[in-house]
Amino acid sequence: MITAYIYALLAVIVVSLVSLVGVFTLSIKEKVMKKYIFLLVSLAVGALLGDAFIHLIPEAFETSVNPVVISLFIIGGIFVFFILEKFMHWHHHADDVEEDSIHPVGKLVLLSDGVHNFIDGIIIGTSFLVSIPLGIATTLAVILHEIPQEIGDFAVLLHAGYTRKKALWLNFLSAITAVLGTIVAFLLGEVGEIFINWVLPFAAGGFIYIAMTDLIPELHKTKKISHSFSQLFFLILGVIIMACLVFLE
Repeated sequence: MITAYIYALLAVIVVSLVSLVGVFTLSIKEKVMKKYIFLLVSLAVGALLGDAFIHLIPEAFETSVNPVVISLFIIGGIFVFFILEKFMHWHHHADDVEEDSIHPVGKLVLLSDGVHNFIDGIIIGTSFLVSIPLGIATTLAVILHEIPQEIGDFAVLLHAGYTRKKALWLNFLSAITAVLGTIVAFLLGEVGEIFINWVLPFAAGGFIYIAMTDLIPELHKTKKISHSFSQLFFLILGVIIMACLVFLE
């Protein structure tokens, strides 16, 4: 169990550092990243769906929980993420003139991203408590979808009026809430495996929602045939990576 804790903490720290990697990549080679960001999004879609359907859902159905209940929790995860996103989207209407130079959208992005990363931390911690291979698979999926998201968050912070240095620091602070989420998962995991049984299908529903409603619509914005084939290739590659991790279990 101690090994699982160590792996989970290392994994969530790596996930948190992704915010810095994305920022440096954007600031140094912004044009290159904008040109190929659609490939990262495609890879993230494949990884998220692969992790949900190949790892999380099968693992959930192997528990003693009623299959109908598990299915309802998967749907519940989708619904909760839908509600959260609905709640977060209200800030798009905050277009009034502000008294200071920082637009409120920057603060709201930090808040929503912090909550999202906290949930990621719980998911990662819970996955490692089930098995180390499952934790690695989940961490990889989280990293792949965090890369384009963190780049986008940093761009929003700059647009809101933050300096590059402050945007970098604030984005990192929002990312390390994932560590807190993992610690919470450890504490709840000590109570019993029942928590893990509920979170796995819920996490799967969240991954499905993110992939299908947030990332895939971004892929449809690319109209070129060559780009579409590249998207399909990287999407399939993401699924294959998740499938290959099954052999580590």
